[in-house]
Amino acid sequence: MTNTLRGEVVRLYKTLLFLGREYPKGADYFRDRLRVAFAKNKDVRDPEKIKELISRGEFVVKELEALYYLRKYRALKKRYYDTDK
Repeated sequence: MTNTLRGEVVRLYKTLLFLGREYPKGADYFRDRLRVAFAKNKDVRDPEKIKELISRGEFVVKELEALYYLRKYRALKKRYYDTDK
């Protein structure tokens, strides 16, 4: 793996680890799943395959961010708007 791809993989792992702290099923659950996912692909050496896996990971980052924003929006909406009418 080239040095630039290694840096991208480490950055992606750290980002996912940070986002996993607020995961609905718990940080420990997320961390274990993340570790397994990265360990499963640790032997990949093809740069194109690594780039594909990085793009999949970035998609997961966007999905997690959307999940968190939606959860915060619902909490604020529930708090400030009366839905009983």
